[in-house]
Amino acid sequence: MAKAKDRSGAGDPVRTLELLWREPGHGVAARGPKQQLSVDTVVDTAVELADREGLDALTMRAIAQRLGVTPMTLYTYVPGKAELLDLMLDTVYLRMPRTTHPAATAWRTRVTAVAAENRELLLAHPWVIGLAATRPPLGPGLMTKYEHELAAFDGLGLDDIEMDAALTHLLDFVRSTARTALDQQAAAADSAMSDAAWWEANAPLLARVFDPDRFPLATRIGTAAGTAHQAAHNPDHAYEFGLSRILGGLAALIDRR
Repeated sequence: MAKAKDRSGAGDPVRTLELLWREPGHGVAARGPKQQLSVDTVVDTAVELADREGLDALTMRAIAQRLGVTPMTLYTYVPGKAELLDLMLDTVYLRMPRTTHPAATAWRTRVTAVAAENRELLLAHPWVIGLAATRPPLGPGLMTKYEHELAAFDGLGLDDIEMDAALTHLLDFVRSTARTALDQQAAAADSAMSDAAWWEANAPLLARVFDPDRFPLATRIGTAAGTAHQAAHNPDHAYEFGLSRILGGLAALIDRR
């Protein structure tokens, strides 16, 4: 379970919304070091730090060190880490690439693009997956993202609740498969071995303890999948397979409308 400080919506909601919807150019402190910062500078530095080292490394002190100021100076711009996380999340949402489709574009193409855009975002900013977002702040980034993604389901005969549920289901799937892909990358980095090399190195031990006669299905299916993927799991294949099933399920629902 994510800690409160690593959860969206955990800060002061009034101050958070004021910062999220600030006027362009606002957010520069009235007092501070001679070379003044801005809210945007603090947020950009925090995003860069989280991208490289993860949320565990994200502290006000670490950000201050990168900016060459004292931690207390940061509080002139952002009330605390909870509000900063909301600003970071909304910022990457606002900046994520979005595909604009002509009105006649097939709905499958539009929905596939939404999935790909979100997968790209999560792989580029792994900390987003570790940030619980059940109470996301309604900032310009989130609202722009939501408006864009709902348009992929518009005009298909779904009612409003179904459109929201279809989008949520799609994004939950993308989040799940992206998390697995990142876990696999982390395992390879920690062990300094690819999945194929790891399994090859441990094959003699597995052969001694594993009885294929006891687990015939697991042996047959596992061997086939392992041979095909050169690993116990292929995140790209899982993503493509799952997305195809989601599109098929949506097609069935749309056809009934």
